[in-house]
Amino acid sequence: MIDITLDTATVRGLAELEPTSRGLRLHRLPAWVRTQYPEPQLLGVEAQPAGARIAVRTAASRLELDLHATRATLRGLSRPRGRVDVRIDGALHASVELDGGDTVDTNPATGIRQLVDGPAQRITVDGLDPRDKLVELWLPHNETIELIALRADAPATPDTTERPRWVHHGSSISQGSNATQPSATWASLAARRAGLDLRNLGVGGSAQVDPFMARVIRDAPADVISVALGINVVNADAMRLRAFVPAVHGFIDTIRDGHPDTPLHLITPIWCGIHEDTPGPGTIDPDSFATGTLLFGAAGTPGDTAGGRLTLRVIRDALADVFAHRDDPHLHLVDGLALYGEADAATHPLPDRLHPSPEAHRLIGERFAATALRSVRDGVREQ
Repeated sequence: MIDITLDTATVRGLAELEPTSRGLRLHRLPAWVRTQYPEPQLLGVEAQPAGARIAVRTAASRLELDLHATRATLRGLSRPRGRVDVRIDGALHASVELDGGDTVDTNPATGIRQLVDGPAQRITVDGLDPRDKLVELWLPHNETIELIALRADAPATPDTTERPRWVHHGSSISQGSNATQPSATWASLAARRAGLDLRNLGVGGSAQVDPFMARVIRDAPADVISVALGINVVNADAMRLRAFVPAVHGFIDTIRDGHPDTPLHLITPIWCGIHEDTPGPGTIDPDSFATGTLLFGAAGTPGDTAGGRLTLRVIRDALADVFAHRDDPHLHLVDGLALYGEADAATHPLPDRLHPSPEAHRLIGERFAATALRSVRDGVREQ
């Protein structure tokens, strides 16, 4: 077997790979952000490689990937493990569930965390046609990964196919919560449908209109950019309307400093019944633990928008106002309700009242690819 170099040419969709005692930890945000704002929630989710994939061209019939995963759990709740999706020339070949690694288990009643050590895992991909092909290993969107080694029984080189570069920022919905496969989050699906090179900056709980995120997007190579703002601001009860509107303007201004003419899609929130008319902060229903499921709620008073309190309806109107007051022919407003609206919630309900189901991820991804990304599509279709 031949050792294949693991770096940002081989592993797409990342800011950097950090050497560790085991191997290489994946980061979607650069080190300066992690130093400037070392908040645990942000650090936890940015190291989960949503949208990242190993992409090589090779005639190998067998590949081996050694990795070590770390997952976060809440005691008493059962949630699916992360997976590695293997795609050959775009077509799904296998989806391998993680079964090793460490577990950081949190007792929801006390907040006490316990680290449970676990072994590394080897993922074997074999029986491949020994011809030149694109092999993509889509990495888990919901677990931290350290890459240890990649081997193949024939030489492999980084995929150098030129595709339009799409940078997307959003919440856990964009990161992929409730999607069961990393290549089936709505952003991953939309990227494959449109034939784009995805960099997913969806960060669970952390899409707070942060200036550092705007700077990351400003400095990232991009042919199309999209930003989904609102749900985290509401469920964190992080702002009032007076602060939110200028913050969004400033966020866009910073992006435009590096991308003055790049198509920029400002996405309003998708439907979420608990926050349509009820401000945050968001809550977790304590009774849901008894059933082994996690259900979210809202602690605000329904209809209370006095003093600038934010609900999703207020956010949508505010983003429309931002759009209307900018003289920017390359800025586009995307109605989140057209991606997933109240009628969709009736047929594809949010399983935990907050995040889309796997079926809803597909719906959102297909709609976004067919509308917002249509101008950069190169004729590639999902296989």
